[in-house]
Amino acid sequence: MIETRGIDPCAAFISSHLPFAGGSGMRTEGAVHRAVTISRQTGCGALVVAEKLAHYLQGHSRNAALWTVFDRNLMDKVLEEHNLPACLARFLPEDRVSEIENFLDEVFEVHPPAETIIRQIAETMLGLAALGNVILIGRGGNVITARLPNVLHVRLVAPFEKRVEHAHQYYSMTRTEAQKFCLTEDHGRARYLKKYFNADIDDPLLYHLIINTGQMDYNAAAKLIGEAVLHPE
Repeated sequence: MIETRGIDPCAAFISSHLPFAGGSGMRTEGAVHRAVTISRQTGCGALVVAEKLAHYLQGHSRNAALWTVFDRNLMDKVLEEHNLPACLARFLPEDRVSEIENFLDEVFEVHPPAETIIRQIAETMLGLAALGNVILIGRGGNVITARLPNVLHVRLVAPFEKRVEHAHQYYSMTRTEAQKFCLTEDHGRARYLKKYFNADIDDPLLYHLIINTGQMDYNAAAKLIGEAVLHPE
Protein backbone atom coordinates (compact mmCIF):
# COMPACT_ATOMS: atom_id res chain seq x y z
CA MET A 1 0.00 0.00 0.00
CA ILE A 2 1.26 3.47 -0.86
CA GLU A 3 1.94 5.52 2.25
CA THR A 4 -0.04 8.75 2.64
CA ARG A 5 1.37 11.17 5.14
CA GLY A 6 -0.76 13.55 7.20
CA ILE A 7 -0.44 17.19 8.19
CA ASP A 8 1.45 16.49 11.45
CA PRO A 9 4.95 16.56 9.88
CA CYS A 10 4.07 19.90 8.28
CA ALA A 11 2.96 21.36 11.60
CA ALA A 12 6.11 20.08 13.31
CA PHE A 13 8.25 21.59 10.58
CA ILE A 14 6.62 25.02 10.83
CA SER A 15 6.74 24.98 14.64
CA SER A 16 10.45 24.17 14.65
CA HIS A 17 11.09 27.25 12.49
CA LEU A 18 9.01 29.75 14.45
CA PRO A 19 11.92 31.08 16.56
CA PHE A 20 13.72 31.99 13.32
CA ALA A 21 10.79 33.51 11.42
CA GLY A 22 9.79 37.13 11.16
CA GLY A 23 6.40 38.50 10.13
CA SER A 24 7.00 37.62 6.49
CA GLY A 25 7.74 33.98 7.32
CA MET A 26 11.40 34.43 6.30
CA ARG A 27 14.22 33.85 8.76
CA THR A 28 15.74 36.90 10.33
CA GLU A 29 19.17 35.52 11.20
CA GLY A 30 22.13 35.88 8.88
CA ALA A 31 22.90 32.21 8.17
CA VAL A 32 21.78 30.57 4.93
CA HIS A 33 19.35 27.71 5.51
CA ARG A 34 19.50 25.13 2.77
CA ALA A 35 16.73 23.18 1.07
CA VAL A 36 16.64 20.27 -1.39
CA THR A 37 14.34 19.31 -4.25
CA ILE A 38 14.25 15.72 -5.46
CA SER A 39 12.97 14.81 -8.92
CA ARG A 40 12.78 11.08 -9.54
CA GLN A 41 12.00 8.27 -11.87
CA THR A 42 9.34 6.06 -10.29
CA GLY A 43 10.81 3.28 -8.15
CA CYS A 44 14.17 4.95 -7.47
CA GLY A 45 13.55 4.97 -3.73
CA ALA A 46 13.15 8.74 -3.53
CA LEU A 47 11.18 8.74 -0.29
CA VAL A 48 13.63 6.34 1.34
CA VAL A 49 16.58 8.46 0.21
CA ALA A 50 14.84 11.66 1.33
CA GLU A 51 14.15 10.30 4.81
CA LYS A 52 17.73 9.07 5.15
CA LEU A 53 18.91 12.47 3.93
CA ALA A 54 16.78 14.28 6.51
CA HIS A 55 18.27 12.07 9.23
CA TYR A 56 21.80 12.68 7.96
CA LEU A 57 21.34 16.46 7.78
CA GLN A 58 19.66 16.57 11.17
CA GLY A 59 22.70 14.92 12.67
CA HIS A 60 25.27 17.06 10.87
CA SER A 61 23.68 20.52 10.58
CA ARG A 62 24.73 23.34 12.88
CA ASN A 63 21.23 24.79 13.32
CA ALA A 64 18.66 22.96 15.43
CA ALA A 65 15.66 23.44 13.13
CA LEU A 66 13.95 20.23 12.04
CA TRP A 67 14.72 18.80 8.59
CA THR A 68 11.44 17.59 7.10
CA VAL A 69 10.45 15.68 3.97
CA PHE A 70 7.42 16.94 2.04
CA ASP A 71 5.97 14.41 -0.38
CA ARG A 72 2.29 13.47 -0.18
CA ASN A 73 1.89 15.50 3.01
CA LEU A 74 2.65 18.59 0.91
CA MET A 75 -0.82 18.33 -0.57
CA ASP A 76 -2.40 18.55 2.89
CA LYS A 77 -0.44 21.73 3.48
CA VAL A 78 -1.56 23.22 0.14
CA LEU A 79 -5.23 22.42 0.81
CA GLU A 80 -4.99 23.90 4.30
CA GLU A 81 -3.25 27.12 3.22
CA HIS A 82 -5.60 27.84 0.32
CA ASN A 83 -8.89 26.61 1.84
CA LEU A 84 -9.42 23.92 -0.80
CA PRO A 85 -11.71 20.89 -0.30
CA ALA A 86 -9.91 17.86 1.12
CA CYS A 87 -11.33 15.58 -1.55
CA LEU A 88 -9.30 17.48 -4.15
CA ALA A 89 -6.12 15.87 -2.79
CA ARG A 90 -6.49 12.71 -4.83
CA PHE A 91 -6.34 14.73 -8.06
CA LEU A 92 -3.25 16.78 -7.17
CA PRO A 93 -0.46 14.22 -7.72
CA GLU A 94 1.55 14.64 -10.91
CA ASP A 95 -0.24 11.82 -12.75
CA ARG A 96 -3.68 13.43 -12.39
CA VAL A 97 -3.19 16.64 -14.41
CA SER A 98 -5.98 15.99 -16.91
CA GLU A 99 -8.48 15.05 -14.18
CA ILE A 100 -8.24 18.26 -12.14
CA GLU A 101 -10.40 20.31 -14.52
CA ASN A 102 -13.09 17.61 -14.71
CA PHE A 103 -13.29 17.33 -10.93
CA LEU A 104 -13.49 21.09 -10.44
CA ASP A 105 -16.27 21.29 -13.03
CA GLU A 106 -18.31 18.89 -10.90
CA VAL A 107 -17.65 20.61 -7.56
CA PHE A 108 -17.69 24.34 -8.34
CA GLU A 109 -20.14 26.44 -10.35
CA VAL A 110 -17.33 28.89 -11.00
CA HIS A 111 -14.15 27.01 -10.29
CA PRO A 112 -10.52 28.12 -10.21
CA PRO A 113 -8.65 26.88 -13.29
CA ALA A 114 -6.09 24.12 -12.82
CA GLU A 115 -3.34 26.71 -13.35
CA THR A 116 -4.55 28.46 -10.18
CA ILE A 117 -4.23 25.24 -8.20
CA ILE A 118 -0.72 24.69 -9.55
CA ARG A 119 0.20 28.27 -8.64
CA GLN A 120 -1.02 27.69 -5.09
CA ILE A 121 1.10 24.56 -4.88
CA ALA A 122 4.07 26.59 -6.13
CA GLU A 123 3.45 29.32 -3.54
CA THR A 124 3.45 26.76 -0.74
CA MET A 125 6.65 25.14 -2.03
CA LEU A 126 8.40 28.49 -2.35
CA GLY A 127 7.44 29.40 1.21
CA LEU A 128 8.77 26.12 2.58
CA ALA A 129 11.99 26.33 0.55
CA ALA A 130 12.55 29.90 1.73
CA LEU A 131 12.36 28.71 5.35
CA GLY A 132 15.01 26.07 4.60
CA ASN A 133 15.65 22.67 6.22
CA VAL A 134 13.13 21.10 3.86
CA ILE A 135 13.28 18.32 1.26
CA LEU A 136 10.64 18.72 -1.45
CA ILE A 137 9.87 15.66 -3.58
CA GLY A 138 8.46 16.12 -7.08
CA ARG A 139 5.80 18.50 -8.44
CA GLY A 140 8.29 20.66 -10.29
CA GLY A 141 10.04 21.77 -7.13
CA ASN A 142 13.35 22.19 -8.95
CA VAL A 143 11.76 24.54 -11.51
CA ILE A 144 9.64 26.42 -8.96
CA THR A 145 12.63 27.13 -6.69
CA ALA A 146 15.23 27.50 -9.45
CA ARG A 147 15.97 31.13 -8.55
CA LEU A 148 16.45 30.48 -4.85
CA PRO A 149 20.19 30.26 -4.18
CA ASN A 150 19.76 28.13 -1.05
CA VAL A 151 18.20 25.14 -2.86
CA LEU A 152 20.04 22.06 -4.17
CA HIS A 153 18.29 20.19 -7.02
CA VAL A 154 18.70 16.41 -7.30
CA ARG A 155 17.44 13.90 -9.89
CA LEU A 156 17.26 10.19 -9.01
CA VAL A 157 17.32 7.62 -11.82
CA ALA A 158 17.75 3.83 -12.04
CA PRO A 159 17.40 1.00 -14.58
CA PHE A 160 13.77 0.11 -15.28
CA GLU A 161 13.98 -3.44 -13.90
CA LYS A 162 15.46 -2.22 -10.62
CA ARG A 163 12.68 0.37 -10.34
CA VAL A 164 10.05 -2.27 -11.01
CA GLU A 165 11.56 -4.48 -8.31
CA HIS A 166 11.53 -1.59 -5.82
CA ALA A 167 7.86 -0.81 -6.58
CA HIS A 168 7.03 -4.51 -6.29
CA GLN A 169 8.61 -4.74 -2.83
CA TYR A 170 7.90 -1.26 -1.41
CA TYR A 171 4.27 -0.94 -2.53
CA SER A 172 3.39 -4.67 -2.30
CA MET A 173 2.45 -4.82 -5.99
CA THR A 174 2.70 -7.71 -8.40
CA ARG A 175 5.50 -7.27 -10.92
CA THR A 176 2.97 -6.63 -13.67
CA GLU A 177 1.31 -3.95 -11.54
CA ALA A 178 4.72 -2.50 -10.71
CA GLN A 179 5.68 -2.26 -14.39
CA LYS A 180 2.47 -0.45 -15.26
CA PHE A 181 2.82 1.78 -12.19
CA CYS A 182 6.35 2.88 -13.10
CA LEU A 183 5.45 3.64 -16.71
CA THR A 184 2.24 5.49 -15.82
CA GLU A 185 3.78 7.57 -13.04
CA ASP A 186 6.80 8.54 -15.12
CA HIS A 187 4.56 9.63 -17.99
CA GLY A 188 2.36 11.65 -15.64
CA ARG A 189 5.29 13.43 -14.03
CA ALA A 190 6.87 14.32 -17.36
CA ARG A 191 3.52 15.58 -18.65
CA TYR A 192 2.95 17.64 -15.49
CA LEU A 193 6.30 19.41 -15.78
CA LYS A 194 5.85 20.03 -19.51
CA LYS A 195 2.25 21.27 -19.27
CA TYR A 196 2.66 23.66 -16.35
CA PHE A 197 6.34 24.64 -16.47
CA ASN A 198 7.31 23.99 -20.11
CA ALA A 199 10.27 21.97 -18.88
CA ASP A 200 11.70 18.58 -19.81
CA ILE A 201 11.97 16.46 -16.68
CA ASP A 202 14.99 14.63 -18.17
CA ASP A 203 16.94 17.83 -18.92
CA PRO A 204 20.18 17.37 -16.93
CA LEU A 205 20.70 21.14 -16.77
CA LEU A 206 17.79 21.41 -14.32
CA TYR A 207 19.76 19.62 -11.59
CA HIS A 208 22.93 20.00 -9.55
CA LEU A 209 23.21 16.23 -9.05
CA ILE A 210 21.90 13.20 -10.95
CA ILE A 211 22.28 9.96 -8.99
CA ASN A 212 21.72 6.42 -10.26
CA THR A 213 20.29 4.48 -7.31
CA GLY A 214 20.77 1.32 -9.31
CA GLN A 215 24.52 1.85 -8.91
CA MET A 216 24.56 3.59 -5.50
CA ASP A 217 22.65 2.36 -2.47
CA TYR A 218 20.20 4.63 -0.67
CA ASN A 219 22.50 5.35 2.29
CA ALA A 220 25.36 6.39 0.00
CA ALA A 221 23.01 8.52 -2.11
CA ALA A 222 21.69 10.29 0.98
CA LYS A 223 25.21 10.94 2.27
CA LEU A 224 26.35 12.28 -1.13
CA ILE A 225 23.42 14.71 -1.26
CA GLY A 226 23.92 15.63 2.37
CA GLU A 227 27.56 16.54 1.83
CA ALA A 228 26.60 18.67 -1.18
CA VAL A 229 24.06 20.50 1.01
CA LEU A 230 26.45 21.01 3.91
CA HIS A 231 29.48 21.94 1.78
CA PRO A 232 28.12 23.75 -1.32
CA GLU A 233 31.42 25.42 -2.25
